[in-house]
Amino acid sequence: MQRHEASRQGRGQVTLVGAGPGAADLLTLRAVRAMQAADVILFDALVSTEVLDLARREAKRMLVGKRGHRVSCRQEDINALMIKLAKQGKRVVRLKSGDPMIFGRAGEEIAALAVENIPVDIVPGVTAALAAASDLGVSLTHRDCAQGVKFITAHSRKGELPDLDWCACADVATTLVVYMGGRTAPALANRLMEEGLSPTTPVVVLHDVSLPGANCQPMSLSDLLHAVIEREGPVLIGIGDVFRDVAARTGIATPPPTNCLPLAVAN
Repeated sequence: MQRHEASRQGRGQVTLVGAGPGAADLLTLRAVRAMQAADVILFDALVSTEVLDLARREAKRMLVGKRGHRVSCRQEDINALMIKLAKQGKRVVRLKSGDPMIFGRAGEEIAALAVENIPVDIVPGVTAALAAASDLGVSLTHRDCAQGVKFITAHSRKGELPDLDWCACADVATTLVVYMGGRTAPALANRLMEEGLSPTTPVVVLHDVSLPGANCQPMSLSDLLHAVIEREGPVLIGIGDVFRDVAARTGIATPPPTNCLPLAVAN
């Protein structure tokens, strides 16, 4: 509705588009249509070239990525740029890795645009946790193991573990998926064990989900305590008994389950 109203008045607009975890064939049709209609595309550093290739050829592409401990665009500058371009009558696509509404700062951008009365559309994308579950053949809510799933970030504004309800995060009946946890993995493991989660709890550390160079490292929570994650690219950490079968398929020995019935091992 906002999009059509903006078009009638000759005003610009902004569309927040989820680019998914990297593989272009995980984009939605709506995302491709938005990219094909854009005048300007502001894209994150984690958006793949394969995804950008699906944009309208005439669209101007501008990198506005934010990467930890590197020179990055400030969120305030990105907000200001979107507002400036929209006021010039441009159709702006803000292309975000994964889903815009999952740790994508979409709330801040929507609020900034609303103050300026700039129409905003949102196109969901496949978030990394769901792509990882599919790649691994793991149900995040396998009914014999987990009665819930929780997405958290392990990286606060200060680069440390955020102030969360860590007791709830250590629930053995909940699958925990941790975004941006590469640098804080040992502190994360320590905090969860302090809250009572077993050191033998299965863990998977995933890099570059859905991409050709994807990598999965099964381990236990106690292993994560001493892990040094140096690989470049996005890191996703899965914690919980639903990942026990992943370790079994790699041939890595694992302890008996703490909270679930044995899962079938894929042939």
